[in-house]
Amino acid sequence: MPLNIIIIGCGLIGPRHAQSVLRHPSTRLLALIDPSPTAPTIAKTLNTLSFPSLSALLSTPNIPHPDAAIICTPNHTHVPIALSCLEANIHILLEKPISDSIPSTIPLLHASNSHPETKILIGHHRRFNPYITKTKEILTSGSLGTILAVSGMWTLFKPSSYFAAPSDWRKDKERGGVLGINFIHDVDLLQFLFGPVVRVFAEKTTGQREREDEGHTAEEGAAVTLRFESGVVGTFVVCDGTPAPWSFEVGTGENPLIPRVGGQDGEGYGGGFYRVLGTRGALSVPDLKRWSYDGGEKSWGERL
Repeated sequence: MPLNIIIIGCGLIGPRHAQSVLRHPSTRLLALIDPSPTAPTIAKTLNTLSFPSLSALLSTPNIPHPDAAIICTPNHTHVPIALSCLEANIHILLEKPISDSIPSTIPLLHASNSHPETKILIGHHRRFNPYITKTKEILTSGSLGTILAVSGMWTLFKPSSYFAAPSDWRKDKERGGVLGINFIHDVDLLQFLFGPVVRVFAEKTTGQREREDEGHTAEEGAAVTLRFESGVVGTFVVCDGTPAPWSFEVGTGENPLIPRVGGQDGEGYGGGFYRVLGTRGALSVPDLKRWSYDGGEKSWGERL
């Protein structure tokens, strides 16, 4: 029997999740949940049912009970929707971040402990990307020696349409911002690769959008320094207001809506986003090029 999956939220990412559910032989797209007036039309294109709320679906006769829900609504709505799913014994894949603040996540943590039979998974899928799994393999092999430092970037330009209604919550500093929406992916990957972060310092970039729209209060970027429990140190620049190619999306081609950029050979890898420095070698990601003095004298006067 296929698992009955519901998608809650039909914004930017919801339909992409729906397509994944439709493609998998072990899952069935039961319904799309969203109060938006456009939701029924989107549901029709996906050949599935549409409901304005989870309660509306659950109260409808002759509809199978959902096995799991994929929650991809605005950040500040994640926790109340997830709590409703837990109460209905529906397993959850929750888009990152868990919420828009640490205090607001606490009720969900407590509720999760009270429902151990119901699983919650946060959507940090990039750990399974082949470029990242290969990077992890190289780091684990010891071929770079002791890891000393990492430098990373996430730099793209988001158009004004990205912040337009009904997604204007993205420009609110209490709900949106590039750190919680995008940089959180890299925080997860960096901890996956190098272990827990124990100290952080950051400086914001100068906001540009607020000059044209006083309602745009969300941060647009930052320079971040990191100290990992392992002793590794890191630097990271994140910005969603610059026309630049250095990001996970451009480098890996994961998001079909964001074009890849060719490298010097014209064959991808123009979106390099991590540089890893070790005592025996260095690694660039995603081209996975290793630099070292293997077989020769270890000196800056020698060719790498």
